[in-house]
Amino acid sequence: MELEVLCQKASDCKGVIGKLSTEEKNQVLYTAAELLIAQEEAILSANTLDIENAIAKGMETGMIDRLRLTSVRIADMADGLRQVATLNDPVGEDISYTERPNGLKIYKRRVPLGVVGMIYESRPNVTCDAFGLCFKTGNCVVLKGGSDAIHSNKAIVAVLKEALEKHHLPKEACSLIEDTKRETTLAFMKMKQYVDVLIPRGGSGLIQNVVNNATIPVIET
Repeated sequence: MELEVLCQKASDCKGVIGKLSTEEKNQVLYTAAELLIAQEEAILSANTLDIENAIAKGMETGMIDRLRLTSVRIADMADGLRQVATLNDPVGEDISYTERPNGLKIYKRRVPLGVVGMIYESRPNVTCDAFGLCFKTGNCVVLKGGSDAIHSNKAIVAVLKEALEKHHLPKEACSLIEDTKRETTLAFMKMKQYVDVLIPRGGSGLIQNVVNNATIPVIET
């Protein structure tokens, strides 16, 4: 039920996010970038817990490095949000136009998808990237990261929610599924009444698992 409520709340606010102007969206992204830097210490403390757990589990060095955050990597995350803010806003763009013999004019126009579900693995910076790209395109996002990065992801999402609230926007526009059980991930893949599209990011095994089990439309990366 907690998962369903989380997804429903994301769906409830997609009308608000989808109608934001380019400037309004950019201001949130710039604020989020500033807050990431300002709250670096809290993010790094959370990341330390994930690193300690990974070492205790015997995770290989390369995977631990993917999981690790540093001041430089947090600065890169903030820069990534600023770069997204400089991108052209695709929402409302007309990409084709035809006129029928009877005078009916038909436009194909870009609109937000609504609620995007992101399922991904260890890298906590993906949490920030996913929010930035989804928000710039007028979408709410429900994030399902790997269990290895749960503390880092919770800290990052807390910052992103704060940025939304500073601009008087619903914090549910960026939500993190904190339950790391496999059953919860499978249930998330079937929340088609609230989630409009799923995007898996990771290895072929993860992507195939989503494709095989989801009842929500999937965009394979």
